[in-house]
Amino acid sequence: MRDANLYNAKRALPRMSWNPKNLYNLWRRCFGRELRERESLTAKGTLFQQRWAAKQLVRAYHGDFINEKIFKRWYLPSTLPDVRSHQDQGGANGGGSSLLKWALKRDAAEAEARRKKDEDAKGLAPVGSLMFTEVERRIDVIMFRACLAHSVYEARRLVIHGDVLLNGKKHQNPNTRLAPGDMVTVDPKAIRFLQKSAAPKEEPEEAPEEEASSTDAAATSEATAEDATSETGAAADAEASETTLPSQTDVPEEMTSPEASEPLRPSRYRSRLQGMTGLTPFHLPSYASPFIFVPPYLEPSFATCSVVYLRHPTARPGYSEIPTPFDADGSIVRLAWEWYSRRRPRIRSKRQLARMPENRQ
Repeated sequence: MRDANLYNAKRALPRMSWNPKNLYNLWRRCFGRELRERESLTAKGTLFQQRWAAKQLVRAYHGDFINEKIFKRWYLPSTLPDVRSHQDQGGANGGGSSLLKWALKRDAAEAEARRKKDEDAKGLAPVGSLMFTEVERRIDVIMFRACLAHSVYEARRLVIHGDVLLNGKKHQNPNTRLAPGDMVTVDPKAIRFLQKSAAPKEEPEEAPEEEASSTDAAATSEATAEDATSETGAAADAEASETTLPSQTDVPEEMTSPEASEPLRPSRYRSRLQGMTGLTPFHLPSYASPFIFVPPYLEPSFATCSVVYLRHPTARPGYSEIPTPFDADGSIVRLAWEWYSRRRPRIRSKRQLARMPENRQ
């Protein structure tokens, strides 16, 4: 944890955490007063200040525990995708399509025109958010995305303390970037969601002393009456059984079978369902329920406390798989992309490659 005052309400920087203070800051950035400041960010200050403010916002959420120099060298893609729209090289009057028609390729020209029309209607994919793909591949971030930890900082602590298995082997490096198909398993004893202390405590209501004494007296009187009636009822039942019940020879074979004589037992499936209630309950904080989600590139299994990293996150027109509190195709991400596009990582030498964090590709 880089900052002691991590959830400062004055700055309102969202983080990867379900802390109530952080969720309040996240609400302010998405719906509260800070939303208007975010929308008017492009109209305040110089272009350099706008880019730096956008970079500060996205980096506070995406990997604030990673040093900026290390992030630009190892966690920033060497070739950032271009978020700018590509104009037709043939000119605004459609010179390219006219050349195709002139070359007697009308069908190809019409197909190209339809493709461009569909592309303009859909728009470009929000590829600017893909610059945080390497951060989302980290083992601690994946644990937080799979809802196995309250925050990414707690996930890092679990990895360092040896409570996490990578493909069945103990792993203590939180900087590892996973490959598709890797499975991460967490010790259930280390997950706070599964502990009884996380359950809300209900205090029983105390009755007044006068009412308690009256109820005790009534209970004792009822108990003595029930004992007296039970003795008389038992004698009456014994006499009735001797007179009304038939002999064993008069009862048909179907009723004398052991299945009929024994009481009805629940089936295996029903008993299995009844036994499932004894599992450790999942105590999710009430304030975190609206924010819980699992990205599509993860396959968690809460029964085994594990998650499988299926593939790398992608983006398509109108949708990005990178979880972010900001618009994936908005001004914040675009300005941050412009900041890092001018500060691309340098050519990595052999000495630098030897210091690279573990990357399983």
